[in-house]
Amino acid sequence: MLDEGICCRAAMKGALLLVSSVGILLPGVGSCPKKCLCHPSSNSVDCSGQGLSTIPPELPPWTVTLLLQDNRIHWLPALAFKSVSLLTTLNLSNNSLSNLAAEAFYGLAHLQVLNVTQNSLLSIESSFAQVMPGLRELDLSSNSLSVLPTSLGKPWENLTMFAVQQNHLLHLDRELLEAMPKLRLVLLKGNPWKCDCHLLGLKLWLERFIFEGGETDGAICRLPEPWKGKDLLSIPHELYKPCPLRHQNLVPSLVQQPGSVPQDAQKSPENNSGQHDPLECENRPKPKPTNLRHAVATVVITGVVCGIVCLMMLAAAIYGCTYAAITAQYQGRPLAPTRKSEKMGSEEPMDSSPA
Repeated sequence: MLDEGICCRAAMKGALLLVSSVGILLPGVGSCPKKCLCHPSSNSVDCSGQGLSTIPPELPPWTVTLLLQDNRIHWLPALAFKSVSLLTTLNLSNNSLSNLAAEAFYGLAHLQVLNVTQNSLLSIESSFAQVMPGLRELDLSSNSLSVLPTSLGKPWENLTMFAVQQNHLLHLDRELLEAMPKLRLVLLKGNPWKCDCHLLGLKLWLERFIFEGGETDGAICRLPEPWKGKDLLSIPHELYKPCPLRHQNLVPSLVQQPGSVPQDAQKSPENNSGQHDPLECENRPKPKPTNLRHAVATVVITGVVCGIVCLMMLAAAIYGCTYAAITAQYQGRPLAPTRKSEKMGSEEPMDSSPA
């Protein structure tokens, strides 16, 4: 009996030790970072408005929604959210971010909503589509974006909302939007859109986008002056002048004389500093090929010769008609005396006959 009591006490102590150990480990697994509010029932962590300058460590792995708005975060390290791979919603609005590196979002294959409004972003990387393939909503409004990628390299299959309001965009490449086949909402207002030939692609894309049921707040032109304040979609296509082609001053090689080398082709398109010549984009008159100049000269000479021949023919015709008239006139004069002499000759025998 004594041995059984000792065994029972030992078992109870072991159970208590196990419980206490689990109790110590559990807070570490499901602990909530300082200055954050964790809500396990909704799988959300709220760290907004806490003056944070970095991503808080030890985020619960069950986090699905992470709120980090209204802080002072200015940089995101690589794999910044590796501990929350189940994240679907991330709010980084109203921070001090000037750059978004794609490496910072590695591991977020389930992310669907990314809000980075009211930051100081200057650009975004085209590799976002590969890092976050499941993203559905991307809000880049109220930043300092002056240029966006011209291509994503691959389609952003699941993106349905794309917002770039209140930035410094002058142009937006049509190819970028065509890489978002499921897009249904595009927000563009608040940018100084330059409605010239480079924005014609965006206009054509928006027309088709709206026709297919998409929604947009429109792009209001700020430049050039004649279109200031007008919606891009209200400007007729015919009012856009074609953009000048690069290297349009080069003569095509097919029209060059055999063995000749175009003078402009010998010049490098870049100067010694590695930058393109600013005069390259100017609208220069295209020189005429040598063969074309010869053809023009031949046509001119042929026209002159034909004109001279026609004048000569006209002069010959006039001369012929004049000569014929004069000849007819002189041939008609001797006929009158002859007739008179014949008449007189016929009358003379009658006079000389005896009475």
